[in-house]
Amino acid sequence: MSDQPVTLPVCRRLTYAVGHFFNDLCASMWFTYLLVYYHSVLGFKDTNAGALLLVGQIADGICTPLVGYESDRTSGCGKYGKRKTWHLVGTISVFASFPFIFNPCIGCDEKTPQTTGMIYAIPFIIIFQFGWAATQISHLSLIPELVTCEHAKVELTSYRYAFTVVANIAVYAVAWLLFHFQSQHTEDQSLGWVDVPTFRYLSLIIWAIGIVTSIIFHLGTKEEGVQPQESEETGSSQISGPLLLWKHWLVEPAFYQVAILYMCTRLIVNLSQTYIPMYLTNSLSLPKNYIATIPLVMYVSGFVSSLVMKPVNKWIGTSMVYFVGLVPIMVFSFWVLVDTNMGTRVYGAAVLLGAGSAVILVMSLSMTAKLIGDQRQSGAFVYGAMSFTDKVANGIGVMIIQALHPCHTLDSDCKWFYRTVMVIVTGGVAGVAALCLSTLLIWPIAIRRRLAVIRGLMSTHDDETNSREINGILN
Repeated sequence: MSDQPVTLPVCRRLTYAVGHFFNDLCASMWFTYLLVYYHSVLGFKDTNAGALLLVGQIADGICTPLVGYESDRTSGCGKYGKRKTWHLVGTISVFASFPFIFNPCIGCDEKTPQTTGMIYAIPFIIIFQFGWAATQISHLSLIPELVTCEHAKVELTSYRYAFTVVANIAVYAVAWLLFHFQSQHTEDQSLGWVDVPTFRYLSLIIWAIGIVTSIIFHLGTKEEGVQPQESEETGSSQISGPLLLWKHWLVEPAFYQVAILYMCTRLIVNLSQTYIPMYLTNSLSLPKNYIATIPLVMYVSGFVSSLVMKPVNKWIGTSMVYFVGLVPIMVFSFWVLVDTNMGTRVYGAAVLLGAGSAVILVMSLSMTAKLIGDQRQSGAFVYGAMSFTDKVANGIGVMIIQALHPCHTLDSDCKWFYRTVMVIVTGGVAGVAALCLSTLLIWPIAIRRRLAVIRGLMSTHDDETNSREINGILN
């Protein structure tokens, strides 16, 4: 393999980055509006609404490492490429299931038992989460295959996140327009069954947009055929770099360092996105159009911060950029804690949360790409394992929060609950992330254990013994 760094022209970066746009659109609705839709619109109990999200997160968590493992070991459909093949399978699954999640079961109304609605929704949720996982893992796994330079990986991840931000902005902008048009025909500012058509139209609009962007990705992105990396030179004891199988990652300390940091990152991003609508409507008693405008402000600020990440990353490094991203998140948490009647000042707080979330998300993905390095043959498993930790942690977190909810009405005594949730899932988890980040500053991301074993063998055996024993280790 040539030592010359591989980069991509701008047009190919864009066609690659848009490949996760459908997933991002769906994820925006999933995390921001699933609980709102099933609890506040359809009238499900807190625990039932949380159970649906938990089922989805568990299904995603199980599918993600399995898809990653299969994506690494299968060759794909002919010359189409193994990553793009799995991406296509995932896209078709999302296409076939997502619109049904934000629609009541056929013939259902306000009096339909909740168990009926849950039985109807769960199969579509499972299919959707399988498709989402397949698309996500295959798309992430393309990064170390398309580019080799670390800064190019950060840049490609930034492009990808920029489109994630655009996807979220599109969802919230469409939601704001739909709520705006609805407000012209009704004066009721609270959520209820009357909002079912609004969420139906929202899901169908983003579904149509996602299909178009997925087609652009498949037409514009070429998955290069990567030659297998050699772990040793024939007839020589000089090791150019061992191939790591999925099981080898499980003994690498850096694998767990990055996994914990990635999990904390996703907990901050996803849980704040999930509960900010509840915080706005229940704790701050703001009109329902705020559940579109505040997330919109968050992602606009995130988009702006994503534009400056590449030069800053070159200047101070990935770990320090991640720490810089934690600072506005902690400030947001403190602001929410002390300002109990925030009102329109919530726009300023949203800017902080959005900017910080964008930075830590891009940096955590860049750290994962750095961990994989040139180990592309098992890259999908690594991404799958990282995503597994985040999906399960998010699902369990939501279920715990839903189970701890002290009231089933919007009683004033319970307005503190979602404010406390926002403080803990931002400031509390950010503190844990900072502790994990400190370990990376002491022990930087690197593959150590496997290389140490191989170097030990090389120093104590002859060439023939080295070759036999090293092959046994790597297999």
